[in-house]
Amino acid sequence: MEKKQFWMNLREEDLTEETKTLISSLPSEKEYLGGNLCKYQGSWYYYNFLQGVLNVQRGFQPQDTVVIVASFPKCGTLWLKALTVALFERSKNRSSEDQHPLFSNNPHNLVPVLEMNLYRDTPEPDLTKLLSSSPRLFSTHMPFLTLKEALKDSPCKVVYICRDAKDSLVSRWHIICRCLNKEEDRSILESMFESFCSGVCLFGPFWDQILSYWKASLENPKRVLFMKYDEVKADTRGQLKRLAEFLGCPFSEEEESNGSVDEILEMCSLTSLSSLEVNKTGKSINGIEYKNHFRKGIVGDWKNYLTPEMGKKIDMIMEEKLKDSGLKF
Repeated sequence: MEKKQFWMNLREEDLTEETKTLISSLPSEKEYLGGNLCKYQGSWYYYNFLQGVLNVQRGFQPQDTVVIVASFPKCGTLWLKALTVALFERSKNRSSEDQHPLFSNNPHNLVPVLEMNLYRDTPEPDLTKLLSSSPRLFSTHMPFLTLKEALKDSPCKVVYICRDAKDSLVSRWHIICRCLNKEEDRSILESMFESFCSGVCLFGPFWDQILSYWKASLENPKRVLFMKYDEVKADTRGQLKRLAEFLGCPFSEEEESNGSVDEILEMCSLTSLSSLEVNKTGKSINGIEYKNHFRKGIVGDWKNYLTPEMGKKIDMIMEEKLKDSGLKF
């Protein structure tokens, strides 16, 4: 697979004239995989993802019960999607475990990305194939400012998960190397590191996106929930209950006593999910094999790949960018 084909599936020839005209007026850069990036409303996108963003802003009409899982890529997104699906599915009284959607489909398919998948090519996608029951689940990598504009003041809820920047960077590097069949290519990591530090990277700058959701969660905590991957790892049970409370489907005393919480935690563990046949053999619509989404999922793994100097530089940047926000890692 050539670098230019990975992830973005560019198809720039399919862009509308409106998108091409807008792109010509925006800041643009070439990123480390060879793709073209442009900056719109403070965030960097591949051209066709920008078209998806525009289509979302133009055509997305969320019901009040919609839930959106938001994140920067490789920050615990798949795990959060699985937990969210499991929380809502538990009320359906299924007669067999085989009927559970997590056993037959990947979380990224069950909770598709608005701008990368559903709306990339059209402002009116067919949503009937999604889980039909309420609430309907979507995901996004857009910053909150852009998402808020797309929601048109809808009261639907948004759950955002963030992660230590260094672990996120290493996780993204691993999936890119796997998809390019270049096992742990240090040159790619070094290029990604430089892009991260400059802020010119897909859906970046990293710190701006995090801050947009952090501030939104402080301003409207009933609508926006801010979660940290490290905290979910350290207290998965407590964070799952916090998520359930926010989503309006808290665990009853009976559920807690009969093991419902533990069942969800086991079902959604990375070990359990990665062992499912669908996640061993399936592929996403972008051609990425599901198995490539699963790795260690541990905190602090960056120390095995980034130099101390690289780690220190990222920490210094994050400390400066998050200064006076009240948000710390």
